[in-house]
Amino acid sequence: MEIRDARRLSPDAQYEVRRQAVKLKKAGWKQKDIASHLEVNPATVSQWIKLYKQGGLAALKPQKRGPKLNSKLKIKPEDQVIIRDKIIDKNPEQYKLNFALWSREAVAELIKQELGLELDRRLVGEYLRRWGFTPQKPIKRAYQRNEKKVRAWLEEEYPAIKQTAKEEEATIHWLDEAGIKSHDHRGRGYAPKGKTPIRMHNPSYEKINMISAVTNLGELNWMCYSERFTYKVLHRYLKGLILSSGQKKIHVIMDNHPVHHSKVIKRWARKLRDRIKLHFLPSYTPDLNPDEYFNCDLKTELAKRPERRTKGLWEDTVRSTLMNFEQQPERIASYFTSKIIKYAA
Repeated sequence: MEIRDARRLSPDAQYEVRRQAVKLKKAGWKQKDIASHLEVNPATVSQWIKLYKQGGLAALKPQKRGPKLNSKLKIKPEDQVIIRDKIIDKNPEQYKLNFALWSREAVAELIKQELGLELDRRLVGEYLRRWGFTPQKPIKRAYQRNEKKVRAWLEEEYPAIKQTAKEEEATIHWLDEAGIKSHDHRGRGYAPKGKTPIRMHNPSYEKINMISAVTNLGELNWMCYSERFTYKVLHRYLKGLILSSGQKKIHVIMDNHPVHHSKVIKRWARKLRDRIKLHFLPSYTPDLNPDEYFNCDLKTELAKRPERRTKGLWEDTVRSTLMNFEQQPERIASYFTSKIIKYAA
């Protein structure tokens, strides 16, 4: 009888062979006949039957292959816990390591510093994988960011705004500004390996400024302008936002740009307190503003378009793209499903 190596089978195939063995045994087959039929060792069939009697079909499912978590590794289990916790709690700079993020090189330096062990990048990568770490694109945060104020915003200030807006049957708008340049060439394009794609562009770029606000219902309100951002521009936009809201009061949440704190704007808003209320995010927290996600999405969408050969057409391109976004409320609302922005949903 030819015996096949079951280890070469996929986990699903292994489980199916074991299940067939149990089925044949229940049908009255002898173990040696089952082994011959399935091309495995009779002792293996005996082991499968024993496992089935102990734990049913679940016991027949193949276990994860490879060495156990703490086998054949140079760092003791208790030391692994220490290193893993250090990586989670702090960044490399706090351990006086000359790295911005926890790369394999940075972790290797930390292991050397804490345990006196020198490990190569491959083994450090294996540890990180086993500890549940994956390489990820970082979020940028300013040193000046005050995490205490961020917690207060998330746990106290915004919930109070949300409750007030609910009682007033008002709408919450998240506002931000952006400058949109025609030569923002983000994104990638497919090409044969070794043949870098070429993107044609106009060396003399154009720029248009935009102010926008989004809601968790997928509403988008925007205005393009060419002049410098001043309180007059903001005033013009907010008046339009009030008009577009009909009889509903609006709560506008924005960052701490100096123009947002203009005395003229605040005085005007106080006079119209029955129609509009202004709120301000903690300083240096663009990640907490859903409209920042819209700005990024808009620029990514515009980067897909070819640049116009003739100048003077960029504003039309931006405006048509914005009007297209207006017709996709589900796309705007999807920003609020992000893990960081979910609090505003």
